This record gives sequence, structure tokens and C-alpha cells, in this order.
Amino acid sequence: MAVPAFGPSILYGIGNGAILPVIALSARELDASVALSGLIVSLIGIGSLVSNIPAALITSRYGEKRSMVGAAALSVVSLVLCIFAVHVWMLATGVFLVGVAASVFLLARQTYLMDAVPAYMRARALSTLGGTNRIGVFVGPFAGAALIHFIGLQGGYWIGLAAMAGAGLIAHLAPEMAPPQRRSDRHAKPRVQDIARDHAKTFLTLGLGILLVSALRSSRQVVVPLWADHLGLGATAASVIYGLVAAVDMSVFYPAGTVMDRFGRIWVALPSALLMGLSLMLTPLSTGVTTFLLFSLILGFGNGISSGIVMTLGADAAPAQGRTEFLGIWRLIADIGNSVGPVILAGITAIASLAVGVSAIGTLGLGAAAVFWKWVPRKPTASH
Repeated sequence: MAVPAFGPSILYGIGNGAILPVIALSARELDASVALSGLIVSLIGIGSLVSNIPAALITSRYGEKRSMVGAAALSVVSLVLCIFAVHVWMLATGVFLVGVAASVFLLARQTYLMDAVPAYMRARALSTLGGTNRIGVFVGPFAGAALIHFIGLQGGYWIGLAAMAGAGLIAHLAPEMAPPQRRSDRHAKPRVQDIARDHAKTFLTLGLGILLVSALRSSRQVVVPLWADHLGLGATAASVIYGLVAAVDMSVFYPAGTVMDRFGRIWVALPSALLMGLSLMLTPLSTGVTTFLLFSLILGFGNGISSGIVMTLGADAAPAQGRTEFLGIWRLIADIGNSVGPVILAGITAIASLAVGVSAIGTLGLGAAAVFWKWVPRKPTASH
């Protein structure tokens, strides 16, 4: 099951990793301003955010396999638009559709894996799913850079296109995992608003923790380079620190999943939120490379063990009937957190200072830890 379960995730991550560094540069080549170029880069996240509920409806209606194949096909079309863009809005459309396709693909990928593995291995499987995607995003820029060297910026998009097509092909060849009863009952699904109403308590309690930890995780990607610049570190030193953080991040996802399966979700959810929050709160105290590197590595470790925590807690809380719709709302909550985290950081920094902004973002980790302490179940999930 390793290739059909995790192969598409690695390839999809490689595709995203290959295109992310070149989108802004492509926009600048098409005479977009710096501000507009940044906005175009953000269209991937916006496309994913607005597509979570439609992605749930599509996956619920057509099934995981067909949804993944369709999402991969849409990604290929989107990247063709980017490659042959002659106007900035053509590029923007392609980037937005990449985000739309990612939302469908990732939701279908999660629900497929939930069917493929038994409940007692769920956290390991979903942590590995998150980890393999991170590995792909880490490898993608290097693969893209190799082709960019020969054919220019379009090389990044061609690597992305090949990776997305490969992910779709593996998904097409993978075995069907959904139980026959659920496959035959796809047209009798509950409405999204009914799921939102029936499970409002879960969304307003545990969902709040997911929103906070997602905001924390997205902000960390901004904090590390900004604080490196604040300390006067060169681009090379900042990149090395960022790479070391990413290496720690990628190395601990499977042990974290094992702990969650054997001892309970709380043993990873709580430490990950506390480590990320406290490391960010301490970052403004760092005045040199050594302390900054230490706090950054703790941040990377906290984020690394949290790999799959959002998907795992969502999978545990999802009802048997209307599971896909529930997970669509769950992903929407997480994506809102991903979007608002850097905005909160930027707003507080503009009003006060970068140090105050970073510390304030760190307090979100304490809030997430409090929510997890209160509402995350203490015992492992033996069955579902």
C-alpha cells in the first residue's frame, strides 16, 4: 500500500515545491508590481480556502479515486496556463486553479487513506501523509532549479506538471478502498449545513485549537527569515538555518504518529503547541546566531511532531455518515488559521514591533495547548 497511499502525496508536494519559488518571479517578468506579485503567490492559499466545501461535495459525490484524478488533471491544465501565460491575469488564473485542485486532492487523499488503514494505525498513516508531502515540498525546489538552469523559469512549472500528472496516474491505478455500501450510497449524503449544525460543538471547541495551531504553523515560515534579517544575518546564513529547521521538521513525523497511536493524541497535540508557542515567544530574546538557531530548531521540532495532527483529530471526530462533508469544514477551519496567522503577525508588527508581533503569535500556541488539554481525548483510538 505504500506507493498508492503515499506516492501521490510525495509527487504533489514536489509539484508544489517546484512552482512556489518561481510564481512571483514569473509575475515580475510579466510586468506585475512587487505587491501584485505577492498577491498572485497568495492565490494558491486563497484557491484552497474557498474550495474546501466544494471539494467535500465533489469527493462525497464522485469518490476519492476519481476526485484525485480529476484534481491532478486540473493541476496539469492550471500549470499549462502558467507556462504559456502572456498576461499577468492568465498566470493568476492558473495559480488560483492550482489551489482549487490542491484542496480537492488533499481532502480526497485523506479520506482515501482513512479507508486504507485500520483505526489503530491512523495517526501513523496520517502523520506519514503529512510528512511525505513536506518531503516533496522540500525536494521540489531543487528539482525545479535543475530544469530552470536549462530552460528558464518555465522549468519549475514543467517539473510541477510532471509531478502532478504522476500523482494522478498513481491515484488512477490505486485500488478502490471505500466500502461498497458507502460507494453505493454517495447520492444520499447529508447536507453540509446539517453537518455544521449537528457537530457545532466540536467545531467551536476542538476546531478552535486547530485554527490556532494552523495560524501558529503558517506564521513560523515568516518569522524565521524575518528575525534572521532583524539580526543582520546574510541570506546564506538565513537559508542554512531555514534548511536545518526543515530537516528537523521532516525527521520526526513517524515517531510522533507512533506515539499518538500507542498513547493517545494528547501526547503530541499538547507538546507540539507548547513547543511552537514557547519557542516563538522566546525568539525575540535571541541576540545572536546560536540562540536564534536553538529556538528555531525547537520550533521545527514542535512543528514536525505536529505533522498529521490536524488530519488525525479531524478523522477521529468525523462521523461515519457525512464524513467527507465534516472533513471539508475541518479543512476550512484549518485554512482560515493558515491565512490569518501571517496577517496577525504583520498587523501587530506594523502597530508595535517585530519582537512584539512574534511574541504575540507565540501566545497562540498557549491558547491551542489549553484547548487541546480540555478537549482532546486522552486514550488511543482503538476503533472507529
